[in-house]
Amino acid sequence: MKKKIGIIGCGWLGLPLAEFLIDKGYIIHGTTTNINKLPLLEKEGINPYLINVSPSKIVGAIAAFLDPLEVLIINIPPKLRGAGEKESYTAKIELLHKAILESSVEKVIFISSTSVYGDCVGSVSEDTIPLPSTSSGMQLLECEQLLLNCKKLQSTILRLGGLIGPKRHPITMLSGKKGLKNGNAPVNLIHLNDCISIIYKILENDLFSFLYNVVANEHPIKQEYYRSMAQRRNLIPPSYITTEGKNFKKIISCKNFITKSSVNFTSIYE
Repeated sequence: MKKKIGIIGCGWLGLPLAEFLIDKGYIIHGTTTNINKLPLLEKEGINPYLINVSPSKIVGAIAAFLDPLEVLIINIPPKLRGAGEKESYTAKIELLHKAILESSVEKVIFISSTSVYGDCVGSVSEDTIPLPSTSSGMQLLECEQLLLNCKKLQSTILRLGGLIGPKRHPITMLSGKKGLKNGNAPVNLIHLNDCISIIYKILENDLFSFLYNVVANEHPIKQEYYRSMAQRRNLIPPSYITTEGKNFKKIISCKNFITKSSVNFTSIYE
């Protein structure tokens, strides 16, 4: 019998993930906040729902979306950068959590970020105590704890590194910038293909009630890596301050997942 999986947030990661899982025989229910995107989801074989989660309410048929599901994948980014007043990400997930508890959903995959580690230095594994230094990192950590401490749910947390893949790479934003810091710090990135592969392995092997880092095992230093990526794309490379103070040489490993399943990472140079 085909498993029914829900994906809240069919964007850059959620949509190709849905397409991949459909090819593997899963039934996918997916949400979007854009009414114009509903036909696209339906065309890809996704059961589409127009749902918007805010800090104060959920607009859309959230109960109808959740009720048939065996597993829910929460893929809502905090979006707390930039100017202007910010919404509470924690309040959004708390409201969604309440709706989940009123449904038949028993298993959750929560897409988090390695930003929860903040300025930790050295080798960082899932055993490292998080020290978030940004509002998004702090709120992501709060949401992780909310789900992990909920006895009614089997929640798996995925702390993703910097996302790269089709039409998404940090070099497009860094190109031509000058005076950047921490050029000798290693990168901690993950390719879209690997995010999808790891989520699939979690579903197939029932790897729930765990916390995993999701980061590639290549960690070149920033100034060399982004110079190389700029040259490949015919972009102006960024320049870094060479006489830096403290370098945060944080290398993140996904020890927990590697011990449970073999991983063949996509090269971050592709």
